[in-house]
Amino acid sequence: MQKNIEKIRTLFESLPYIRKFYNKTIVIKYGGNAMIDDELKKDFARDIVLMKYVGINPVIVHGGGPQIGGLLTKLGKETRFVKGIRVTDNETMDVVEMVLVGKINKEIVGLINHFGGRAVGIGGKDGGLIKARRMKIKGEEMGYVGDVESIDPSVIRTLEENNFIPVIAPVGGGDDSESYNINADTVAGKIATALKAEKLILLTDVAGVLDKNKKLISALTLSEARALITKKVAVGGMIPKLQCCMEAVASGVNRAHIIDGRVEHAILLEVFTDAGVGTAIGLKK
Repeated sequence: MQKNIEKIRTLFESLPYIRKFYNKTIVIKYGGNAMIDDELKKDFARDIVLMKYVGINPVIVHGGGPQIGGLLTKLGKETRFVKGIRVTDNETMDVVEMVLVGKINKEIVGLINHFGGRAVGIGGKDGGLIKARRMKIKGEEMGYVGDVESIDPSVIRTLEENNFIPVIAPVGGGDDSESYNINADTVAGKIATALKAEKLILLTDVAGVLDKNKKLISALTLSEARALITKKVAVGGMIPKLQCCMEAVASGVNRAHIIDGRVEHAILLEVFTDAGVGTAIGLKK
């Protein structure tokens, strides 16, 4: 009996958040170990379905770097990175589209639908969603690596209005009609801004943003986040994630979060509990 009472108390704790986020859009970048571990994949799909059923509009942008790298290795294709970015020639771009659009996207859609959702998978080229331009790094030829030039969220709005869950592969189309491989964090941030989303959530393989003593920071303002980068407390892959969150918040997204996707039901813990998980970035704490 006591266990059941605790479950009811948990439901009551979530009630203010369900009311607050009802009919709001939350953009979630899905990546890291949460995309690899079978049980975490199922947990993620269930979480998304529950969010939709209580009236929240989740929009998913997924990555797939490890899976792309794995297939390239199997094919005997060497990969070169410049500043952590995969140089993408014609053959590599074919693999990128095959893995992101043809495999991972369909798997995520299938799981969500299996657990009772209505997900639709799209690539960034569909409906002119992501217009891309070739990324330029001084002295380097990056091939079909892109930056986001603009976002047209019409196709996402149409899916939301018809009660579907958009699942987006971060492949954009250029003026030259070519496909471009774009960083999924960047795409998620730009889409969150275009949709005027309530939240942007980045799933990672770390607890969140850490201070100089390696302790989790639960909340940051933009100036505090900027200082962590300037003082080199935030380093490596955390820098672009922080920059993505800062840009989204500065552009109108109410709050951005960097959370640990290795934690069971991390998204629900962040959205529906008082304590939350990971690090929140906002205009104020």
